[in-house]
Order: sequence, then C-alpha cells, then structure tokens
Amino acid sequence: MTARAGAGPLRRLVVLRHAKSSWPEGVADQLRPLAARGRRDAPAAGRALAASDCLPDLAVCSTAVRARQTWDLASAQWGTPPPVRHDRRVYAAGVPDLLEVVREAPAEVETLLLVGHNPGLEELVLELAGDGLDDTLEQVRRKFPTSAIAVLAWHGTAWTALGPGTALLTEVTVPRGEKGHGASA
Repeated sequence: MTARAGAGPLRRLVVLRHAKSSWPEGVADQLRPLAARGRRDAPAAGRALAASDCLPDLAVCSTAVRARQTWDLASAQWGTPPPVRHDRRVYAAGVPDLLEVVREAPAEVETLLLVGHNPGLEELVLELAGDGLDDTLEQVRRKFPTSAIAVLAWHGTAWTALGPGTALLTEVTVPRGEKGHGASA
C-alpha cells in the first residue's frame, strides 16, 4: 500500500541521518561530535530541506552529540525552527523503537523530522516505503550515508496509522557543504 488521496491529510516523515562525526580517542560513542565535514554538511541539509519545502512542524532528535549538533546547524538555516524533542530512544534504535517514537507525534503535526542514526533510519525508511518515486528505494538500499535525507509521504488521520508499506518514498538526497565554508557554531 502506498500513500493514497482521501484517507486523511497528507503527512510527511522526513528522516535525516546525522552529519559526519569525528572519532576522538577515549570519547564515548554518544559524545562524539561532528567532524569538520559534518559541520559543513549539516547546514547544507537544512538548506536542502527548506529548498524542497520539507520544513517540519516538529523534530525528534537523538540525544547523541553528533545528532544534536546536526539538528542545531540544520535548523539554524530556517527563519523559525520548529519545536524539537530530544529523545534517547532514537539513539541506537531499531525499527520498532523508531516507529514507536514516530507514532507518538501529535495529530496536528503534518511534517515530522526524525534525526538519528544508521542502521535504524535506513531500515525504517525501507520498512515504511511501500513504493518509491524513480530510484529512491534503490538509493536507500545501496547506501544511506551521513547527512542523507529521505522523505516519506502518506495519508492518515493519526501517526499511529503509519506502518510497514504504508508510505511512498518521494525523495532521497545527500546534501554536501562546500569545503572552505564551514559553519560557525
């Protein structure tokens, strides 16, 4: 089943994998910050979301430092960022936990942004997508790299109705910032 007209309002789940992180010695995984490339790519992801008219009504972000920094740099590209919930369940989560987090979104939220990690995000996108436009599904199956954005669209009256195969994967993009144009934090 794919996104259908008439079954409720159009909703979008925008999935953003955190930007490239660094691997400092002796730093716990949850505390790893963004690398220089990640600090360039995260703002590019924010600009890409604005350009494709995918600004969220609500964001749910992993509590890991690299995910929080990705959110901060991406959302700084918008006039007024939406509310964000930092949820520790998103860190190292599999599909069932991620789907539980998504299903908790209030009914008035039409576009939800989920900022987190692989392999969970990639698996979530593939689980929810009943179909994809062009080669979007193949792109995700090949690789869902850092800073990747996937947009899933579906019609429903509540987020609790989102399930396996119910969404259409409408867009996959991997924004990259230009070298020499790092973000100031």
